[in-house]
Amino acid sequence: MGDRNNAHPGAAGRAATADRPSSLRNVVLVGHTGSGKTTLVEALALAAGAVNRAGRVEDGTALSDYDEIEHRQQRSVQLSLVPVEWGGVKVNLLDTPGYADFVGELRAGLRAADAALFVVSAADGVDGSTRMVWEECAAVGMPRAIVVTHLESARASFEEMTAICQRVFGGDDPDAVLPLYLPLHGDEGPDGHAPVAGLIGLLSQRIFDYSSGARVEREPEGEHLPLIEEARNRLIEGIIAESEDETLMDRYLGGEDVDIKTLIEDLERAVARGTFHPVLAAAPAAEGSKQGLGTVELLDLISGGFPTPLEREMPTVTTPKGAPRPPLTCDPDGPLAAEVVKTSSDPYVGRISLVRVFSGTLHPDETVHVSGHGLEDRGHEDHDVDERIGALSAPFGKQQRVLPKAIAGDLACVAKLTRAETGDTLSAKDDPLLMEPWVMPDPLLPMAIQAHSKADEDKLSQGLSRLVAEDPTMRLEQNQDTHQVVLWCLGEAHVDVVLERLRSRYGVQVDAVPHKVSLRETFGEKAAARGRHVKQSGGHGQFAICDIEVEPLPGGSGIEFVDKVVGGAVPRQFIPSVEKGVRAQAAKGVSTGNPLVDVRVTLLDGKAHSVDSSDAAFQTAGALALREAAAKCLIHLLEPYAEVQVLVSDEYVGPVMSDLSGRRGRVVGTEQAGPGRTLVRAEVPEIEIGRYAVDLRSLSHGTGRFNRHYVRHEPMPPQIAAKVREQAQSGGTPPR
Repeated sequence: MGDRNNAHPGAAGRAATADRPSSLRNVVLVGHTGSGKTTLVEALALAAGAVNRAGRVEDGTALSDYDEIEHRQQRSVQLSLVPVEWGGVKVNLLDTPGYADFVGELRAGLRAADAALFVVSAADGVDGSTRMVWEECAAVGMPRAIVVTHLESARASFEEMTAICQRVFGGDDPDAVLPLYLPLHGDEGPDGHAPVAGLIGLLSQRIFDYSSGARVEREPEGEHLPLIEEARNRLIEGIIAESEDETLMDRYLGGEDVDIKTLIEDLERAVARGTFHPVLAAAPAAEGSKQGLGTVELLDLISGGFPTPLEREMPTVTTPKGAPRPPLTCDPDGPLAAEVVKTSSDPYVGRISLVRVFSGTLHPDETVHVSGHGLEDRGHEDHDVDERIGALSAPFGKQQRVLPKAIAGDLACVAKLTRAETGDTLSAKDDPLLMEPWVMPDPLLPMAIQAHSKADEDKLSQGLSRLVAEDPTMRLEQNQDTHQVVLWCLGEAHVDVVLERLRSRYGVQVDAVPHKVSLRETFGEKAAARGRHVKQSGGHGQFAICDIEVEPLPGGSGIEFVDKVVGGAVPRQFIPSVEKGVRAQAAKGVSTGNPLVDVRVTLLDGKAHSVDSSDAAFQTAGALALREAAAKCLIHLLEPYAEVQVLVSDEYVGPVMSDLSGRRGRVVGTEQAGPGRTLVRAEVPEIEIGRYAVDLRSLSHGTGRFNRHYVRHEPMPPQIAAKVREQAQSGGTPPR
């Protein structure tokens, strides 16, 4: 595993293929922004012979040319696939964004992969979000390895970074996180920093020297032996502790020499089971070099130690109607079951779906059944249709290399799936299946938009529907109370990407406008009033008079209408007209244009005319009476409150609770939610948490998570309500 250089790089210019699941490895790269994931993918592609020394594919484009938005933002914003071959194994490398706003792309990568490479920068350390993803992978038993990058930095130390990883990732068993190689430093430069020039293989006790631009294997020198001995003994003990041979540790401690082949086999099994996590070092190839530091060792680890798709637990499947089905197996001859893990649009090809095949074999130009869960709350329609797919291909930079088929365990891009969205299941048309969905983060940052022009307004609906199909982490809301189109996103960077995609891909220019919360009005006291609608202008006039009394009700009561008219002062046929007018005015509001709720309106008396009274006249009179009553008494503004649950590291509990109090929130409880984590529950006005998704991330250094749900409306403080009324009277936007 890295000590055995028996791999044969794949040839550039053709699609990497696999004819059986055992020759496949699906690996997702995880790490914070700037840790070097994309650079590492390019270095592995170079070592595997998939690109030339300049990182270019055969058409001259760069391997990293995925998205114009990524170039403008100078960071990855979407999941990308790079397939390479190594030692007869097809390796699907899934590069994920490191920024928290694009965690949906990370989750898609975790769904599509069978193992994870955690890329950590020796210059920056391990951030909180990377640690949380590690814990998620541990919870499902996903095999993991660690790659240390940026060792060229003056303050970088592989040894210190390994110790940090053992503390952060190892938990109660730091010996489950150990290096397979030690860095070999070259001569010190003028700054006193000695660059890493090679690696020392602890199992083989061999030197792998990269200083010449190519990997050269040689015997260690005497000065290296003491360095090797302690680390090697600890590594061997760590491997043996995970061995299935329970006698091996006793034999080793008894002085028996353990065969290196046995150690490598035990190591590979422990890595594949997810119980041992090797640490490696890697760096991109220097100018003119054929291989980057540690890339051969890493490819050997992936091909030899990471699990095949055969070893993965399959997602649960049912029929689209919810009936149970037998568990899937990773069998190319089994029933077809594939999942769309990413959807993108190409201006020339149209919609392209990245698909993971879990069972069966997917062929180009065949008709498949598309089943979707429908995420109606996020603007995704439920669907259950047959569709004919187009060509299958493997992405490579901006190229799409044609594939003859995609077997169980493999990933491929599918063209012409016009109805399928991210998360949908593809299955045989005569045997439709539906996979259990993976967990997607809840978008909690609202952005209200409006079309920039009439031409944009005509294209907005179609552009939004396509955007929602691509991005299941975005929720589209048509708010009936505020009449706003609201896009709920994961953060400000996510907002920027959404707006840019609307503009560049779909030709829709929109303007962001302040987001409004759904306010309500109610009476603060009892009031009585008369609604008088009397007009005479020749011919039939309009005559309606009604006397009402309005009184407040408990929250959640809605609008009650009571008829207490006696003696026929208001004819029976016009009483529903009065109620209709009252309810219509209540929906429009009586003070700030927000709906009136939680009042009882009692019709006490009135007058009618035998000729001039009508349904319309009494509707108008009822509305006038309600407005008159409102003018005579105190009107309370009600604002929505949300129950907010914040999951945060213990060290940030104090700042989080203080921040919630500063937002007029009421902390209602805290509880332990696992080692070092606390769940804080609070009720907070929604007007105060519009940007909480951004603010919490800053407050907790990226480690905090929260969810929210509406609980009730409560009276707004008088000073804030006064500002809302001023804004309503001036036609402006209520304060946030």
